[in-house]
Amino acid sequence: MLGSIDQDAPDEIWCLGDLVGYGPRPNRCCALVAERADVCLIGNHDLAALGRLDLEIFSPDAALTAEWTARQLEQKSRMFLEELEPKGERRDVGLFHASPRDPVWEYVLSPGIAYVGLAATPQNLVLVGHSHVALAFRLSTTTLATAGEGTEVELTDERWLLNPGSVGQPRDGDPRAAWLLLDLETGRARFRRVEYDVAATQAEMREQELPEALAARLEHGV
Repeated sequence: MLGSIDQDAPDEIWCLGDLVGYGPRPNRCCALVAERADVCLIGNHDLAALGRLDLEIFSPDAALTAEWTARQLEQKSRMFLEELEPKGERRDVGLFHASPRDPVWEYVLSPGIAYVGLAATPQNLVLVGHSHVALAFRLSTTTLATAGEGTEVELTDERWLLNPGSVGQPRDGDPRAAWLLLDLETGRARFRRVEYDVAATQAEMREQELPEALAARLEHGV
């Protein structure tokens, strides 16, 4: 994943949250993001692992994994996560883990929610995560569409809300890791996907006795 990003040599790397909470290497994830990301937000699963959200509002599998993650987190990882916020701004781009209205919990999966969120922000470009689905919403046409590998968006003279998708657990039917390449100088965005060793990750999850359903879904991207 990082090798693919390095090939494009971006000026900065931004992370929209949920570093931990599903995968088998929470401390490694925190260390890599702390080292490589210029901006990082905190997500609901990060907050759960820190004990700052009630686990009863999570699904049983997500709650079990959050409890496991909390036991695994080293002090350095905890300190890094504790300093993060669920929203921010960078280079006139609004950044939210979930949505502009509710940066922790609201899923942007419908044109109506995307419209209300984007209309309430001052920035012409907003990035969200949380849903694990790569999406592009255009305010002028109120069109919300999934954004597969190679999808390109012209950002000039438009207002957009984009979701890069998920690196670790995509839910749009494509199991490859997802990320978004932004060129703010030319006003273009391109959605990217990268193959990774899903079987190896599944094996590590099973070795740690994490919920089987979470491991099995990785190969299907759901």
